[in-house]
Amino acid sequence: MERFTLGQAQQSGCPDEPEHRRLRRALGRWPTGVAIATCGRVGEQMAGLTINSFASVSLDPPLVLWSLARTASVAPAFKAAPFFAINVLEAGQEALARRFAEREDRFAGLPLERGLEDLPLIPEAIAVFECRRTAVHPGGDHWILLGEVMRVTTRPGRALAFHEGMFRELP
Repeated sequence: MERFTLGQAQQSGCPDEPEHRRLRRALGRWPTGVAIATCGRVGEQMAGLTINSFASVSLDPPLVLWSLARTASVAPAFKAAPFFAINVLEAGQEALARRFAEREDRFAGLPLERGLEDLPLIPEAIAVFECRRTAVHPGGDHWILLGEVMRVTTRPGRALAFHEGMFRELP
């Protein structure tokens, strides 16, 4: 067993501090789903990135949230966009998750569906939540985006998961 107290590193803002690395490893013990957040309009300015910080907030009204690193290149686009979509990836879509985590030309050559407000949607996603952004809150080194779900689309399939730094398929 390992137990540690967060102290000075918590306020330092330096992600390379030993305490931050240990915290990141501990947080990695919590398995999450993998999704791609998208905003903008198909064929115009679009932004997207891979996320695993997605959660339901409320059923009435239907609200979801996700977090976005303040340093992400797409942060200004998502903070300004009145609408966004969360595209939940299926097991086997690791390459798509990596594409939206690592590349700058994330949408190049990718077939897209058009959602409400012309949102770019990932056609192979097993669940898509099309949302109207209702709030953006500061959360440490991240922004917390809250959205009201306007439309949901689901397809059969099992979700792609992320656990201890690796993509995984749920049984």
